[in-house]
Amino acid sequence: MAKDAPANAAGSQTLSRGIRVLEVLADAERPLTIDEVAAALGVHRSVAYRLLRTLEDHGLVARDAAGRLLLGAGLAALAAGVQRDLQQLALPELAEVAEELGMTCLLAVLLDGDEAVTLVSASPRRTAAVSYRPGHRHPITRGGPGKAILLGLPERSWPADVPEELRAEVVESRLRGYTVSHDEVVPSLRSVAVPLSLPGQPPASIAVIHVSFPRPEAELAERLQEAAARLQRASGA
Repeated sequence: MAKDAPANAAGSQTLSRGIRVLEVLADAERPLTIDEVAAALGVHRSVAYRLLRTLEDHGLVARDAAGRLLLGAGLAALAAGVQRDLQQLALPELAEVAEELGMTCLLAVLLDGDEAVTLVSASPRRTAAVSYRPGHRHPITRGGPGKAILLGLPERSWPADVPEELRAEVVESRLRGYTVSHDEVVPSLRSVAVPLSLPGQPPASIAVIHVSFPRPEAELAERLQEAAARLQRASGA
């Protein structure tokens, strides 16, 4: 994640830090203490406290029974308006794939040119599955969903620091039409993903994630490619 940006105008550093607090809480595997948030931001505890109180006042941060910090329900209202049409289009298809394969299925989109953010996800109702929340973000150079987005981009649009081994992996992935990952973003998680291109939308990918795959990766990818084709037809592509 990016650290505080230089303050180009009065208050911009405070805004940047407030956004960074939300990113830290979104990436955390559990609720955090004020001291942990302060350490992640590299600021004094009193600075973190003021930021958190303001975010709490707006419902963007909440506390659990032990007083630890987590994202608040107010974020749901903000997220509801983000790429609303794409979410509504994709969710039924993702839910169908999740039920059929017994794995969490997600759609990720390109953010800020070098990150993949999970826009919407669906988990099977009948089997235990990995929880992967919307808003989760990671570099497009890591993880199946990110690398699938990279797969769909022209090389001139890639981040400048793509290593040679990843370039070779992308060549191989293009030949087979999908990307894979293991332990690249979340320890113990595997993923298979395919690129998705829809008119008027940022570059995207569809992926399934699990701790192990009950079917061959190529078979999972084929099902994801079917879902991507259906989404493209539904969007008029």
